[in-house]
Amino acid sequence: MPDHPVTRRDVLASLAAAASVSSATAVTTEPSTRKPSTGSPDIIVIGAGVFGAWTAWHLTKLGKRVLLVDAWGAANALASSGGESRITRTAYGRDALYSRMAWESLTDWQWLSARAGLPIFHPIGVLFFFQRMEPYVQQSLQAHRDLGIPIEALDRAELKRRYPQMVWDDIEVGLFERDRGALMARRAVQTLVREFVAAGGEYRQCAIPPLAASDTLKTLKTSAGESLRADQFVFACGPWLPKLFPQLLGSRIFPTRQAVFFFRPPPGDERFAPTQLPCWADFNDGDIYYGFPTLEARGFKIAHDQHGAPMDPDTAERMTAPAELHDVRTFMQRRFPALADAPVSETRVCQYENSSNGDLLIDRHTQWNNAWLIGAGSGHGFKHGPAVGRYAARRIVGELPDSAIEARFSLASKTQQQHRDVH
Repeated sequence: MPDHPVTRRDVLASLAAAASVSSATAVTTEPSTRKPSTGSPDIIVIGAGVFGAWTAWHLTKLGKRVLLVDAWGAANALASSGGESRITRTAYGRDALYSRMAWESLTDWQWLSARAGLPIFHPIGVLFFFQRMEPYVQQSLQAHRDLGIPIEALDRAELKRRYPQMVWDDIEVGLFERDRGALMARRAVQTLVREFVAAGGEYRQCAIPPLAASDTLKTLKTSAGESLRADQFVFACGPWLPKLFPQLLGSRIFPTRQAVFFFRPPPGDERFAPTQLPCWADFNDGDIYYGFPTLEARGFKIAHDQHGAPMDPDTAERMTAPAELHDVRTFMQRRFPALADAPVSETRVCQYENSSNGDLLIDRHTQWNNAWLIGAGSGHGFKHGPAVGRYAARRIVGELPDSAIEARFSLASKTQQQHRDVH
Protein backbone atom coordinates (compact mmCIF):
# COMPACT_ATOMS: atom_id res chain seq x y z
CA MET A 1 0.00 0.00 0.00
CA PRO A 2 1.23 3.56 -0.64
CA ASP A 3 1.82 4.87 2.90
CA HIS A 4 3.64 3.69 5.99
CA PRO A 5 2.23 3.74 9.57
CA VAL A 6 2.28 7.23 11.05
CA THR A 7 4.94 7.93 13.66
CA ARG A 8 5.20 10.82 16.09
CA ARG A 9 7.97 12.25 13.92
CA ASP A 10 5.64 12.13 10.88
CA VAL A 11 2.94 14.01 12.76
CA LEU A 12 5.33 16.73 13.96
CA ALA A 13 6.81 17.12 10.50
CA SER A 14 3.41 17.33 8.83
CA LEU A 15 2.19 19.86 11.38
CA ALA A 16 5.13 22.05 10.46
CA ALA A 17 4.46 21.54 6.76
CA ALA A 18 0.76 22.34 7.10
CA ALA A 19 1.59 25.53 8.95
CA SER A 20 3.43 26.75 5.87
CA VAL A 21 0.65 25.88 3.43
CA SER A 22 -0.99 29.26 3.74
CA SER A 23 0.45 31.96 5.92
CA ALA A 24 -2.57 34.11 5.09
CA THR A 25 -4.75 31.74 7.12
CA ALA A 26 -2.37 31.00 9.98
CA VAL A 27 -4.19 29.78 13.07
CA THR A 28 -4.30 32.04 16.10
CA THR A 29 -6.70 31.54 18.95
CA GLU A 30 -6.04 34.20 21.54
CA PRO A 31 -8.25 37.32 21.30
CA SER A 32 -6.87 40.62 20.06
CA THR A 33 -5.29 42.89 22.65
CA ARG A 34 -7.51 45.61 21.17
CA LYS A 35 -10.61 44.71 23.15
CA PRO A 36 -13.82 46.07 21.62
CA SER A 37 -15.08 49.14 23.42
CA THR A 38 -18.61 49.48 24.68
CA GLY A 39 -21.30 51.02 22.48
CA SER A 40 -23.24 50.02 19.38
CA PRO A 41 -21.79 47.01 17.58
CA ASP A 42 -19.77 47.40 14.42
CA ILE A 43 -21.10 44.07 13.15
CA ILE A 44 -24.13 41.95 14.01
CA VAL A 45 -23.89 38.21 13.32
CA ILE A 46 -27.27 36.48 13.03
CA GLY A 47 -27.06 32.78 13.83
CA ALA A 48 -25.03 31.22 16.65
CA GLY A 49 -24.23 27.96 14.93
CA VAL A 50 -20.73 26.81 14.10
CA PHE A 51 -20.22 29.28 11.22
CA GLY A 52 -21.75 32.26 12.98
CA ALA A 53 -19.97 31.64 16.27
CA TRP A 54 -16.52 31.24 14.69
CA THR A 55 -17.09 34.29 12.48
CA ALA A 56 -18.09 36.36 15.50
CA TRP A 57 -15.04 35.08 17.39
CA HIS A 58 -12.61 35.99 14.61
CA LEU A 59 -14.20 39.41 14.08
CA THR A 60 -13.72 40.10 17.79
CA LYS A 61 -10.09 39.05 17.48
CA LEU A 62 -9.74 41.64 14.73
CA GLY A 63 -10.86 44.34 17.17
CA LYS A 64 -14.49 44.69 16.07
CA ARG A 65 -17.45 45.22 18.38
CA VAL A 66 -19.68 42.23 17.60
CA LEU A 67 -23.21 41.31 18.60
CA LEU A 68 -24.10 37.64 18.05
CA VAL A 69 -27.80 36.75 18.09
CA ASP A 70 -29.80 33.55 17.73
CA ALA A 71 -33.52 32.90 17.83
CA TRP A 72 -33.43 29.59 19.70
CA GLY A 73 -30.05 29.64 21.41
CA ALA A 74 -26.53 28.58 20.44
CA ALA A 75 -26.46 25.11 18.83
CA ASN A 76 -30.12 24.58 19.68
CA ALA A 77 -31.97 21.35 18.92
CA LEU A 78 -33.37 22.68 15.62
CA ALA A 79 -30.03 23.84 14.26
CA SER A 80 -27.69 21.96 11.95
CA SER A 81 -24.95 22.66 14.51
CA GLY A 82 -26.96 21.05 17.31
CA GLY A 83 -26.82 17.40 18.22
CA GLU A 84 -24.15 15.20 19.69
CA SER A 85 -21.14 14.69 17.45
CA ARG A 86 -19.47 15.36 14.10
CA ILE A 87 -16.53 13.73 12.35
CA THR A 88 -13.49 15.86 11.57
CA ARG A 89 -11.65 14.29 8.62
CA THR A 90 -9.30 15.50 5.92
CA ALA A 91 -9.88 12.90 3.18
CA TYR A 92 -11.78 14.68 0.40
CA GLY A 93 -10.56 13.05 -2.80
CA ARG A 94 -9.36 15.71 -5.22
CA ASP A 95 -10.87 18.51 -3.08
CA ALA A 96 -7.64 19.64 -1.44
CA LEU A 97 -9.40 22.91 -0.57
CA TYR A 98 -11.48 21.14 2.07
CA SER A 99 -8.63 18.91 3.19
CA ARG A 100 -6.60 22.04 3.95
CA MET A 101 -9.51 23.79 5.71
CA ALA A 102 -10.19 20.79 7.92
CA TRP A 103 -6.50 20.44 8.81
CA GLU A 104 -6.14 24.15 9.57
CA SER A 105 -9.23 24.02 11.77
CA LEU A 106 -7.91 21.14 13.85
CA THR A 107 -5.61 23.33 15.97
CA ASP A 108 -8.55 25.61 16.81
CA TRP A 109 -10.66 22.65 17.85
CA GLN A 110 -7.85 21.40 20.07
CA TRP A 111 -7.55 24.83 21.66
CA LEU A 112 -11.30 25.06 22.26
CA SER A 113 -11.38 21.55 23.70
CA ALA A 114 -8.70 22.51 26.20
CA ARG A 115 -10.87 25.46 27.30
CA ALA A 116 -13.97 23.37 27.96
CA GLY A 117 -14.79 21.45 31.11
CA LEU A 118 -15.43 18.30 29.06
CA PRO A 119 -13.70 17.27 25.81
CA ILE A 120 -14.82 18.88 22.58
CA PHE A 121 -12.34 17.01 20.41
CA HIS A 122 -11.85 13.25 20.80
CA PRO A 123 -8.73 12.23 18.79
CA ILE A 124 -9.91 8.67 18.23
CA GLY A 125 -9.05 8.58 14.53
CA VAL A 126 -11.17 8.36 11.37
CA LEU A 127 -11.36 5.31 9.08
CA PHE A 128 -12.75 5.75 5.55
CA PHE A 129 -12.97 2.52 3.54
CA PHE A 130 -13.69 1.54 -0.04
CA GLN A 131 -14.77 -1.47 -2.08
CA ARG A 132 -11.95 -0.89 -4.58
CA MET A 133 -9.02 1.41 -5.21
CA GLU A 134 -11.22 4.33 -6.26
CA PRO A 135 -9.84 7.49 -7.84
CA TYR A 136 -11.12 9.13 -4.63
CA VAL A 137 -8.55 7.11 -2.65
CA GLN A 138 -5.64 7.94 -4.93
CA GLN A 139 -6.63 11.61 -5.05
CA SER A 140 -6.93 11.77 -1.26
CA LEU A 141 -3.48 10.26 -0.81
CA GLN A 142 -1.97 12.69 -3.30
CA ALA A 143 -3.67 15.69 -1.68
CA HIS A 144 -2.36 14.66 1.73
CA ARG A 145 1.16 14.27 0.37
CA ASP A 146 0.96 17.70 -1.25
CA LEU A 147 -0.30 19.34 1.95
CA GLY A 148 1.97 17.42 4.31
CA ILE A 149 -0.99 15.91 6.18
CA PRO A 150 -0.43 12.41 7.63
CA ILE A 151 -2.68 9.62 6.40
CA GLU A 152 -2.30 5.84 6.35
CA ALA A 153 -3.53 3.41 3.69
CA LEU A 154 -4.61 -0.02 4.98
CA ASP A 155 -5.21 -3.15 2.95
CA ARG A 156 -7.91 -5.71 3.72
CA ALA A 157 -5.64 -7.92 5.82
CA GLU A 158 -4.66 -5.01 8.05
CA LEU A 159 -8.28 -3.85 8.37
CA LYS A 160 -9.28 -7.35 9.51
CA ARG A 161 -6.44 -7.44 12.00
CA ARG A 162 -7.21 -4.05 13.55
CA TYR A 163 -11.01 -4.14 13.47
CA PRO A 164 -12.31 -7.73 13.66
CA GLN A 165 -15.74 -6.49 14.81
CA MET A 166 -16.43 -5.42 11.19
CA VAL A 167 -16.90 -7.47 8.00
CA TRP A 168 -14.23 -6.67 5.40
CA ASP A 169 -14.73 -9.29 2.69
CA ASP A 170 -15.88 -6.75 0.08
CA ILE A 171 -13.40 -4.00 1.03
CA GLU A 172 -10.06 -3.47 -0.74
CA VAL A 173 -8.59 -0.41 0.98
CA GLY A 174 -9.07 1.93 3.93
CA LEU A 175 -7.71 5.38 4.73
CA PHE A 176 -6.88 5.94 8.38
CA GLU A 177 -6.45 9.47 9.78
CA ARG A 178 -4.84 8.78 13.13
CA ASP A 179 -4.98 12.18 14.81
CA ARG A 180 -8.42 13.28 13.65
CA GLY A 181 -11.68 12.09 15.19
CA ALA A 182 -14.92 13.34 16.74
CA LEU A 183 -16.15 16.80 17.67
CA MET A 184 -18.88 17.25 20.28
CA ALA A 185 -21.05 19.63 18.29
CA ARG A 186 -23.40 21.29 20.77
CA ARG A 187 -20.73 21.50 23.45
CA ALA A 188 -18.29 23.03 20.97
CA VAL A 189 -20.54 25.86 19.83
CA GLN A 190 -21.80 26.71 23.31
CA THR A 191 -18.23 26.76 24.65
CA LEU A 192 -17.13 29.02 21.81
CA VAL A 193 -19.97 31.47 22.47
CA ARG A 194 -18.87 31.61 26.10
CA GLU A 195 -15.29 32.35 24.99
CA PHE A 196 -16.59 34.99 22.58
CA VAL A 197 -18.41 36.81 25.38
CA ALA A 198 -15.38 36.56 27.67
CA ALA A 199 -13.28 38.15 24.88
CA GLY A 200 -15.55 41.19 24.71
CA GLY A 201 -18.37 40.08 22.39
CA GLU A 202 -22.07 40.38 23.13
CA TYR A 203 -24.55 37.54 22.76
CA ARG A 204 -28.34 37.79 22.84
CA GLN A 205 -31.25 35.50 22.06
CA CYS A 206 -33.76 37.14 19.75
CA ALA A 207 -35.51 36.31 16.49
CA ILE A 208 -35.13 38.10 13.15
CA PRO A 209 -38.13 37.78 10.79
CA PRO A 210 -37.75 37.61 6.98
CA LEU A 211 -36.38 40.86 5.59
CA ALA A 212 -38.24 43.25 3.34
CA ALA A 213 -36.47 44.59 0.27
CA SER A 214 -35.01 48.05 0.68
CA ASP A 215 -32.21 50.13 -0.78
CA THR A 216 -30.04 49.96 2.33
CA LEU A 217 -29.72 47.77 5.39
CA LYS A 218 -29.03 49.93 8.44
CA THR A 219 -31.15 48.30 11.13
CA LEU A 220 -32.74 44.94 11.86
CA LYS A 221 -36.11 44.64 13.48
CA THR A 222 -36.46 41.73 15.88
CA SER A 223 -39.71 39.81 16.23
CA ALA A 224 -40.24 41.72 19.49
CA GLY A 225 -40.05 45.04 17.63
CA GLU A 226 -36.58 46.07 18.79
CA SER A 227 -34.24 47.80 16.33
CA LEU A 228 -30.66 46.57 16.06
CA ARG A 229 -28.22 48.92 14.34
CA ALA A 230 -24.73 48.16 13.01
CA ASP A 231 -22.42 49.01 10.13
CA GLN A 232 -22.40 45.45 8.78
CA PHE A 233 -24.55 42.35 9.13
CA VAL A 234 -23.64 38.68 8.78
CA PHE A 235 -26.36 36.10 8.20
CA ALA A 236 -25.13 32.64 9.19
CA CYS A 237 -28.55 31.09 9.63
CA GLY A 238 -28.11 27.55 8.34
CA PRO A 239 -31.39 26.05 7.09
CA TRP A 240 -33.18 29.32 7.81
CA LEU A 241 -31.22 31.20 5.13
CA PRO A 242 -33.70 30.36 2.34
CA LYS A 243 -36.55 31.43 4.63
CA LEU A 244 -34.93 34.78 5.44
CA PHE A 245 -34.04 35.40 1.78
CA PRO A 246 -36.61 33.40 -0.21
CA GLN A 247 -36.06 35.17 -3.54
CA LEU A 248 -32.28 35.04 -3.37
CA LEU A 249 -31.67 31.67 -1.70
CA GLY A 250 -35.00 29.84 -1.77
CA SER A 251 -33.99 27.92 -4.89
CA ARG A 252 -30.24 27.72 -4.13
CA ILE A 253 -30.08 26.19 -0.65
CA PHE A 254 -31.99 22.97 -0.05
CA PRO A 255 -32.58 21.84 3.57
CA THR A 256 -33.07 18.08 3.70
CA ARG A 257 -34.12 15.67 6.42
CA GLN A 258 -31.39 13.50 7.96
CA ALA A 259 -32.08 10.64 10.39
CA VAL A 260 -29.53 9.53 13.00
CA PHE A 261 -29.68 6.41 15.18
CA PHE A 262 -27.89 5.30 18.35
CA PHE A 263 -27.79 1.58 19.18
CA ARG A 264 -26.95 -0.12 22.46
CA PRO A 265 -24.20 -2.75 22.24
CA PRO A 266 -24.39 -5.74 24.62
CA PRO A 267 -23.40 -4.83 28.18
CA GLY A 268 -19.69 -5.17 28.77
CA ASP A 269 -18.94 -5.45 25.02
CA GLU A 270 -15.89 -3.24 24.43
CA ARG A 271 -15.57 -3.94 20.69
CA PHE A 272 -17.48 -0.77 19.83
CA ALA A 273 -15.83 1.50 22.40
CA PRO A 274 -13.59 4.41 21.26
CA THR A 275 -10.54 2.45 22.40
CA GLN A 276 -11.37 -0.29 19.86
CA LEU A 277 -13.11 1.53 17.01
CA PRO A 278 -12.54 4.97 15.44
CA CYS A 279 -15.04 7.16 13.67
CA TRP A 280 -15.75 5.49 10.34
CA ALA A 281 -17.30 5.99 6.92
CA ASP A 282 -18.14 3.37 4.31
CA PHE A 283 -17.79 4.89 0.83
CA ASN A 284 -20.19 2.23 -0.48
CA ASP A 285 -19.75 3.21 -4.16
CA GLY A 286 -20.56 6.82 -3.27
CA ASP A 287 -23.66 6.03 -1.17
CA ILE A 288 -21.95 6.72 2.14
CA TYR A 289 -22.85 5.41 5.59
CA TYR A 290 -20.91 6.76 8.57
CA GLY A 291 -20.81 6.50 12.33
CA PHE A 292 -19.11 6.69 15.70
CA PRO A 293 -18.15 4.23 18.43
CA THR A 294 -19.92 4.41 21.79
CA LEU A 295 -18.55 7.89 22.41
CA GLU A 296 -19.07 9.16 25.97
CA ALA A 297 -21.28 6.09 26.57
CA ARG A 298 -23.99 7.53 24.31
CA GLY A 299 -24.31 4.46 22.10
CA PHE A 300 -23.15 3.33 18.67
CA LYS A 301 -24.13 6.11 16.26
CA ILE A 302 -24.90 5.55 12.59
CA ALA A 303 -26.42 7.59 9.76
CA HIS A 304 -26.91 7.32 6.01
CA ASP A 305 -25.25 10.23 4.21
CA GLN A 306 -27.99 10.42 1.62
CA HIS A 307 -30.01 13.59 1.11
CA GLY A 308 -33.44 13.03 2.58
CA ALA A 309 -36.73 14.71 1.82
CA PRO A 310 -37.03 18.52 1.82
CA MET A 311 -37.44 19.82 5.36
CA ASP A 312 -38.67 23.01 7.01
CA PRO A 313 -36.55 23.53 10.16
CA ASP A 314 -39.45 25.22 11.98
CA THR A 315 -42.37 22.92 11.25
CA ALA A 316 -40.94 19.46 10.54
CA GLU A 317 -41.83 16.61 12.91
CA ARG A 318 -38.47 15.31 14.09
CA MET A 319 -39.32 11.64 14.41
CA THR A 320 -37.56 8.85 12.54
CA ALA A 321 -39.51 6.59 10.20
CA PRO A 322 -39.58 2.76 10.14
CA ALA A 323 -38.05 2.77 6.65
CA GLU A 324 -35.08 4.79 7.91
CA LEU A 325 -34.48 2.34 10.74
CA HIS A 326 -34.77 -0.61 8.34
CA ASP A 327 -32.21 1.03 6.07
CA VAL A 328 -29.49 1.32 8.72
CA ARG A 329 -30.24 -2.12 10.18
CA THR A 330 -29.81 -3.65 6.72
CA PHE A 331 -26.44 -1.94 6.41
CA MET A 332 -25.39 -3.04 9.90
CA GLN A 333 -26.27 -6.65 9.11
CA ARG A 334 -23.68 -6.50 6.34
CA ARG A 335 -20.96 -4.47 8.06
CA PHE A 336 -21.58 -4.79 11.84
CA PRO A 337 -23.50 -8.08 12.20
CA ALA A 338 -23.05 -8.17 16.00
CA LEU A 339 -25.16 -4.99 16.22
CA ALA A 340 -27.77 -5.75 13.58
CA ASP A 341 -30.41 -6.58 16.19
CA ALA A 342 -29.15 -4.24 18.92
CA PRO A 343 -31.89 -2.14 20.53
CA VAL A 344 -32.23 1.50 19.55
CA SER A 345 -31.29 3.72 22.47
CA GLU A 346 -31.88 7.11 20.84
CA THR A 347 -32.88 8.70 17.54
CA ARG A 348 -32.54 12.18 16.11
CA VAL A 349 -33.73 14.00 13.00
CA CYS A 350 -31.69 17.01 11.93
CA GLN A 351 -31.08 18.60 8.56
CA TYR A 352 -28.41 19.38 6.03
CA GLU A 353 -28.59 22.72 4.26
CA ASN A 354 -27.24 21.81 0.86
CA SER A 355 -25.89 23.99 -1.90
CA SER A 356 -26.32 22.76 -5.44
CA ASN A 357 -22.99 20.88 -5.41
CA GLY A 358 -21.90 20.79 -1.76
CA ASP A 359 -19.65 23.87 -1.79
CA LEU A 360 -19.98 26.34 1.07
CA LEU A 361 -21.49 29.82 0.69
CA ILE A 362 -19.39 32.75 1.98
CA ASP A 363 -20.19 35.88 0.01
CA ARG A 364 -21.65 39.37 0.05
CA HIS A 365 -25.38 39.88 -0.41
CA THR A 366 -26.21 40.92 -3.96
CA GLN A 367 -28.40 43.86 -2.88
CA TRP A 368 -26.88 45.06 0.39
CA ASN A 369 -23.21 45.88 0.23
CA ASN A 370 -22.96 45.72 4.03
CA ALA A 371 -24.55 42.26 4.38
CA TRP A 372 -22.85 38.87 4.16
CA LEU A 373 -24.20 35.34 3.70
CA ILE A 374 -22.49 32.32 5.28
CA GLY A 375 -23.91 28.82 5.11
CA ALA A 376 -24.61 25.78 2.93
CA GLY A 377 -22.67 23.42 5.18
CA SER A 378 -24.08 20.63 3.00
CA GLY A 379 -23.55 17.92 5.62
CA HIS A 380 -19.77 18.37 5.83
CA GLY A 381 -19.32 21.96 7.01
CA PHE A 382 -19.08 21.66 10.80
CA LYS A 383 -15.43 20.56 10.90
CA HIS A 384 -14.44 23.61 8.84
CA GLY A 385 -15.99 26.11 11.26
CA PRO A 386 -12.75 27.74 12.45
CA ALA A 387 -11.40 28.15 8.90
CA VAL A 388 -14.75 29.47 7.66
CA GLY A 389 -14.90 32.03 10.47
CA ARG A 390 -11.33 33.17 9.84
CA TYR A 391 -11.86 33.50 6.06
CA ALA A 392 -15.23 35.27 6.48
CA ALA A 393 -13.93 37.72 9.11
CA ARG A 394 -11.01 38.75 6.93
CA ARG A 395 -13.31 39.28 3.95
CA ILE A 396 -15.74 41.33 6.00
CA VAL A 397 -13.10 43.70 7.35
CA GLY A 398 -11.34 43.97 3.99
CA GLU A 399 -8.13 42.17 4.97
CA LEU A 400 -8.41 39.34 2.44
CA PRO A 401 -6.65 40.06 -0.87
CA ASP A 402 -8.56 39.44 -4.09
CA SER A 403 -6.18 36.60 -4.92
CA ALA A 404 -7.32 34.73 -1.78
CA ILE A 405 -11.07 34.98 -2.50
CA GLU A 406 -12.37 31.49 -3.28
CA ALA A 407 -14.76 31.46 -6.27
CA ARG A 408 -16.30 28.19 -5.11
CA PHE A 409 -17.75 29.99 -2.07
CA SER A 410 -19.48 32.63 -4.19
CA LEU A 411 -23.23 33.02 -4.49
CA ALA A 412 -22.85 33.09 -8.26
CA SER A 413 -21.55 29.52 -8.23
CA LYS A 414 -24.73 28.20 -6.58
CA THR A 415 -27.22 26.91 -9.14
CA GLN A 416 -30.85 25.91 -8.80
CA GLN A 417 -30.32 22.21 -9.51
CA GLN A 418 -28.76 19.82 -7.02
CA HIS A 419 -25.74 17.88 -8.24
CA ARG A 420 -23.60 16.86 -5.28
CA ASP A 421 -19.89 16.84 -6.06
CA VAL A 422 -18.32 17.28 -2.60
CA HIS A 423 -18.08 14.16 -0.42
